This record gives sequence, structure tokens and C-alpha cells, in this order.
Amino acid sequence: MKQFDARSYSIADFLEWDASNLLDLSPKFQRRGVWTRAAKSFLIDTILRGKPMPKVLLTQDLIGKKNVRTVVDGQQRIRTILEFVAGNFTVLSTHNEEHAGQKFEDLDEEVQGSILQYEVGVDLLYNLSLADMLDIFARINTYSVTLNTQEKLNAKYLGVFKTSAYELGFSYVGYMLEGGILTEKAISRMGEAQLASDLLVAIVGGIQTVKNIEKYYKEYEKEEHVPQDIRDAISIFNETMQHIGSIYTPDELRNTNWARPHWFYTLFTCVANSLRPLRGLEGAPRPALDNQNRGHWRAELDQLSALYDLYTEETEEDVPAVFARYINFAQRRTTDTEARRERARFVLDAIHDA
Repeated sequence: MKQFDARSYSIADFLEWDASNLLDLSPKFQRRGVWTRAAKSFLIDTILRGKPMPKVLLTQDLIGKKNVRTVVDGQQRIRTILEFVAGNFTVLSTHNEEHAGQKFEDLDEEVQGSILQYEVGVDLLYNLSLADMLDIFARINTYSVTLNTQEKLNAKYLGVFKTSAYELGFSYVGYMLEGGILTEKAISRMGEAQLASDLLVAIVGGIQTVKNIEKYYKEYEKEEHVPQDIRDAISIFNETMQHIGSIYTPDELRNTNWARPHWFYTLFTCVANSLRPLRGLEGAPRPALDNQNRGHWRAELDQLSALYDLYTEETEEDVPAVFARYINFAQRRTTDTEARRERARFVLDAIHDA
């Protein structure tokens, strides 16, 4: 027998219940973790942008002549919303520059109205004993998928580096998918966020192992404003992607080895280095990339992709020593610092010398 109803309630509803003492935010069986300022800011930004948040679980009990609703799951979300409307904190500029530093009372009436009308998805539970409630939590946890590395970073950090990388990932996810760089399955597990984070690290801190992503998430976690180095890096990231898009359409990229994630990392860092020197590529050539020599880049990139196929598929071919070294770094330890730097140097040398 069904033990819940799917409903939605506006934030105004929750405010009304709270003001009338008809909202219980402290059930005995719920964890009482405290959210950071960044976590609270990120939730309010979600609401300001009109994006959905996870469902809240409520129970409803008739006490006297009034319905009292108890928040079974989602306590911190509801507390955060009530605190924001009460004027207890503001949104960080790293999450929303337009409304940064504004309390709820400082917002335009139209924005306030959109917040109050924002609907929270709710599963309303009824006729449940404590044992039934605990069983529900156990079932929810049973169907939870073990988080991968990027999903754990997503849950742990909310700072400017993470949010900047995610926005860049969202911006180019279509190219990544159509170009064959990432699959739909990879994107469903935040593959575009990891790739964008990895590429942004290369611009900010130089070419290095993928294992260092968390270091940059942590370094910028407490920034309340977007620092200039991140703004500059975002600009270079966008310019780099524009150049790559002008060299290869997604369909064209898909037919080359450059669509492989570690090859794409090399392509990205080579193009980025032509715009601004990257750490780890000191002394490497920086061939110009503009309308006049874009065709030269395309020809050499096509040649490198074709030669790789030739030398790895035709075992009777004599492989030049320098290309054999490139093949080694393209097949082993592909996300290590040394392999990444050596691949980029090889490609930049090939384009420069051709």
C-alpha cells in the first residue's frame, strides 16, 4: 500500500508554517550537521536561478486542530531558506555576482516574489511508525551509487575554482559529447566537470597530474570573490575552446585520435600555450594560431593522428625514435605530469618544425 504522496509547496508555505509553529525542523532521528556559508550560498543561488533542488521528505500529523509538518529529510535545506529570508546571510559573489552581498530584504520585489513562489518538491509520508521511517532511509541508501572521485569533490567543495570549472564544463558539454571526447555515461557521472577542472588547472597552475585537481578546489575554497587569476584563466579557457572549434568541428574531431580524452588534453594545452605560456612547457615553441595558419595546425594535427594509427596498427613500419616516445606517453600513464608535458612538447615541436 502506498505510504506517500508526491506534492510541491512554495517557500512561502514553509515560511507560513514556521511562523505559526507548524513546522518541526528537529526530528529526533535526523542528523544535525551544520552547513557552511558556501553551502548555504550555493543553495540560494540554485533558487535564484530557478533550478530544482532534491526533494524534501515530510510527515504530517494532526496535533489538536492543526496539521504539524515534520521535516524528515532536507532539514538543512529548509533551515537555510528560512535563514536567508530572515536576513541572516547573503549570497557569495563566487556563486551569484548579480545578487552578491544582498540580503533578502535588499532584493528587488520581483526577485523576492520569485523566491517566495519557488516550489520545493516534497514526498509527504503518512501513517508511518519510526520503524517504517528508518526502513525508508535504509532503502534510499541502498539505491545510492558509490560516488566516483569527481562526485566526491562536488559534494565536498563549493568554492570559486569548482564553480568556475563547472560552468565551463556546462558551456562546452555539447562539444565534448558531439565530438566523442566524453560519452553520455561519463557525463552522467560528472565527466565534463572533471575534464573542465583538469583543463582549468593546466591554465592556472600548469600542466600536471589529474590527481592535483582537489588541491586547486581547496586552495580557492574560501575566496568570497572571483580573483583576477581565475577570471583570466576563464578567458583563456574560452578562447582556447573557440580556436579548437575553428580547427575541428565536433564531427571532424570525432574521426581523429584527438577525440580521446588524454589526446584532447594535449590539444587543449598546446592551443592554450600558444595564447599564454603554460607552466611545464618552458622553452617549448609557441606556434601562432590565427586565421592565416589555422590550416597549418589542422594539417599537422591530422598528420600526427594518422601516423599514430599507422605506427600502432602496422607492426612492420619502422617507427622513428621520437614518435615511439610519443606513443609510449600516449599509451602509458596518460594522466601523469611527465607524460602530459612530453606529449604537448612533441606536438608543439611538430607544428613548429613542419
